[in-house]
Amino acid sequence: MTTTRPPAERPEPPRYVGIDVAKAWLDIAVRPSGAQWRVANTEADLPALVEQLGALEPTMIVLEATGGYERLVVAWLSARQVPVAVVNPRQVRDFAKATGRLAKTDQLDAQVLAHFAEAVQPEPRPLPDAATQHVAALLERRSQLVAMLTAEKNRRAQAVSSVRPLIEEHIALLEHAVEQLNHDLDQALQASPLWRAREELLRSVPGVGPILSLTLLAELPELGTLTHKQLAALVGVAPLNRDSGFARGQRIIWGGRARVRSALYMSTLSAVRYNPVLRAFWTRLRGRGKPKKVALVACMHKLLTLRNAMLKHQTPWQPALAA
Repeated sequence: MTTTRPPAERPEPPRYVGIDVAKAWLDIAVRPSGAQWRVANTEADLPALVEQLGALEPTMIVLEATGGYERLVVAWLSARQVPVAVVNPRQVRDFAKATGRLAKTDQLDAQVLAHFAEAVQPEPRPLPDAATQHVAALLERRSQLVAMLTAEKNRRAQAVSSVRPLIEEHIALLEHAVEQLNHDLDQALQASPLWRAREELLRSVPGVGPILSLTLLAELPELGTLTHKQLAALVGVAPLNRDSGFARGQRIIWGGRARVRSALYMSTLSAVRYNPVLRAFWTRLRGRGKPKKVALVACMHKLLTLRNAMLKHQTPWQPALAA
């Protein structure tokens, strides 16, 4: 007599979820099942959605950075310990074009995000803690105010006499608001012993101010954990090749975290004047015929690399080692 064995249960295929985020709603797509639905992007509807997604046990959930509309759903997913990654929209759009998805709707974008999660499998990153989010929000607002302040000062130079007092009044208000934000940033820093210790290490570099240190701590939490090449690519200060066939293009930098790169640029302008190590590096590059922009980007790269090493080894600024 022969016995038949029950067929072995096949393992469940990995599931990948894409969420297209809008102000009013969320479009969800799942691969490989093809399931798709829409829910309101409100705090009342998110708990049920997160439970539903958690029950799927997804390998990865991917969303685009949408200027803040994604924060709430990412916070709920992170609290549920679901693997989630927030990616650059340009990277996803390039992926869509490469796979022949030229049309663009919310539902199609969710499908593209799910496909992106399956094909690329970006590394999930935990949500920054509350203190980091608070400082990042303050830095973002400060950047907005500084941009408005610069625009108003440019307008003042060309304004007629009847309008100039109004512009000057607005400039005074903006300057006061920037001072208040600087105070709030300092208070946030002093409230965290860990942040204070890390900031003291970063501030030990001569010629570097507090805004870059706070920007790095809030916007670049990977600092001190990656190699200098990985970090340069993440920030967008790694020159990228543009070669094809016999053609050799100019190496340029692009992409990366714009706010970090902007703060790093402004800080490097000061550091090449007041930091002896970076000033010598700048002089050496210019003496070899490097254009000013190329030399400045190289100094940005070096300053970032030095700060990465300082946090990695918990070592303050040492000119001999830095040189």
